[in-house]
Amino acid sequence: MTQDLDEKAAKDRLAELAGRIATLAALYYQDDAPGVSDAAYDALVAENAALEARYPRLVRADSPSRRVGAPVTSGFGKVRHAQPMLSLENGFTASDAADFVARVRRFLSLPADLPMALTAEVKIDGLSLSLRYEHGRLASAATRGDGLVGEDVTANALTIADIPHHLPADAPAITEVRGEVYLGWADFAALNADQQASGGKPFANPRNAAAGSLRQLDPLVTASRPLRFLAHGWGEVSAAVGNSQFTVMERLRTFGFPVSDTLHRVGSAGEAMAFYQHLIEKRPTLGFDIDGMVLKVDDIALQERLGQVARAPRWALAMKFPAERALTGLLAIDIQVGRTGALTPVARLLPVTVGGVVVTNATLHNEDEIARRDVRIGDIVEVQRAGDVIPQILGWTGDEAAHLARQPFHFPERCPECGSLATREDGEAIRRCTGGLFCPAQRFERLRHFVSRRAMDIDGLGPEKLQLFLELGWIDTPADLYRLAAHAEELRDQKGWKDQSVSNLLAAIEASRTPTLGRFVYALGIRHIGEVTARDLARSYPLWADLEALLTELVACQLLPALGEEAGRFNRRRNAELASLVGVAGVGPEVAAALGDFWSEPHNRALVHALLAEVTPQFTETAAVASPLSGKTMVFTGALAAMSRDEAKARAERLGAKVTGSVSAKTDIVVAGADAGSKLARAQALGVQIMTDEEWQQLVGRLG
Repeated sequence: MTQDLDEKAAKDRLAELAGRIATLAALYYQDDAPGVSDAAYDALVAENAALEARYPRLVRADSPSRRVGAPVTSGFGKVRHAQPMLSLENGFTASDAADFVARVRRFLSLPADLPMALTAEVKIDGLSLSLRYEHGRLASAATRGDGLVGEDVTANALTIADIPHHLPADAPAITEVRGEVYLGWADFAALNADQQASGGKPFANPRNAAAGSLRQLDPLVTASRPLRFLAHGWGEVSAAVGNSQFTVMERLRTFGFPVSDTLHRVGSAGEAMAFYQHLIEKRPTLGFDIDGMVLKVDDIALQERLGQVARAPRWALAMKFPAERALTGLLAIDIQVGRTGALTPVARLLPVTVGGVVVTNATLHNEDEIARRDVRIGDIVEVQRAGDVIPQILGWTGDEAAHLARQPFHFPERCPECGSLATREDGEAIRRCTGGLFCPAQRFERLRHFVSRRAMDIDGLGPEKLQLFLELGWIDTPADLYRLAAHAEELRDQKGWKDQSVSNLLAAIEASRTPTLGRFVYALGIRHIGEVTARDLARSYPLWADLEALLTELVACQLLPALGEEAGRFNRRRNAELASLVGVAGVGPEVAAALGDFWSEPHNRALVHALLAEVTPQFTETAAVASPLSGKTMVFTGALAAMSRDEAKARAERLGAKVTGSVSAKTDIVVAGADAGSKLARAQALGVQIMTDEEWQQLVGRLG
């Protein structure tokens, strides 16, 4: 499918994928109720990665490749991880494993004939857990959460027999062990039998049962469930316990932690794939669910050099097992309207079981995709649980004459929600409603995004309550939410509302009046601005006044697009200049243009200013590492002698710097290697500090 998409269609598909994967992640990590199997979710992420690899300039600021897990839900205390609790990049084929090894060698500038050991072990399908020990005693246990902050489940973890309460005397004073909480098949079957016998709802699968059991507010419930724990890594440790992945894991075994019996070293991608095939064959006999194999660079010194990208370490790869497919009938095609006005076609299917899950819906992406697949109502279609919150249709099959006799699907030119004209912008595959706030679908979805956990996090203000307030005419814009106190007496007269529930809602609204600036920016729903980019902008422009000044400058610098054949080239050049003006790593031309477009609209400025009369954004995040480079904007140019450009960029960012690709008046330092060209000349002309390759290496050596 990816190979069939041109750049215009790929851009729209990436936008759709970002939203769908975010929804899936919330279901999986927050609600312990995955909408699809792991294979379906992984294939969705893989499709996103393949499109990004094919069209690197289309990588979105809110891309799933930059996100980990989901924010902490209410009901649990919060634990900030001393080191980010990352996810893993996925692979599916022998070439993926070979590419992983090649990338590692290329990043580290290692010759192909130099031996490089890897560890391989099963990937258990469970819930990630971090155990922090201080002076030999279990001090806290936390879920992954969003990778930075997890849920405090210490009391529950203490009930799991596999988790030691104390460590031996030779363990470091600070020892953080990470692993998976899971249920074996026999225990899962017994638990579901008990659930049904007591009139409870059975769990869908062992992973869901394990997650739900660990995340109980009552530890006695967790204690009644036969949970297991398997260690697979570590976080913060105050003293080294080994120089390789293998030796550290063996040391953790001596501390009393269960470690996989499958853990062993391999010397190549070929050996790794042989073990992968062995696991596929052994899978039915293990007694618990696995969804793949994990490969890690064995040498810890190399792991530290490799570092990480936004959501995953460069030194590890999860080799996942393949997805599943089935055939069924296409009953209808419905059109859904999203919060941005995008019209999305959804296939309604004759129910079919795919990999143990009954599937009734599937995505068709957009009108071009329907035409490309030529699927028609009444067709027999092939469905794969690998593409969305609802799966994806791969195409039709069966009798060609019967297929051609059916009417092709005609995409509506008017919004099914409000009747407004639905148009396609030049170069886009998605059709969008022009109704704006008039369209009920957009108004509701925009408000739901605003109050969501990742945005303003107004607890208890769910879809039903938002819909009620819209129907009563009490709210229309986000600022109206902060004036709901004026309707408190009327609200108490509504069915299901009492004094306490009204007080709780108003208290939650009041508590959201001082969000972090990153949350505030994300809550505005600006196109292409995801939570990661919003945080990046807040780090560089820590006060709203700073950010508003930037937005105003972007608007002033935007020029009318050129006409005729040069329009596309002109707009690309203009947007690149806007990105340089922003000067934030990860904010490319498309994102910078979206910021300028948003602020150029008077109604958007009015909406934000109305909000600012009600809320006061705060900036609370700090750089991860304090160093002389913290807050500096750097550019690397020319060839560096001791490390690749990617490694140099990663080291600089680890030390608190921002790394951009172009030199401007906002650049603080330019590191010039051999054969430095125009960037060095521009830095000299602007009076930017120049650092030689040797000076850079000395600085990195001092800072570690």
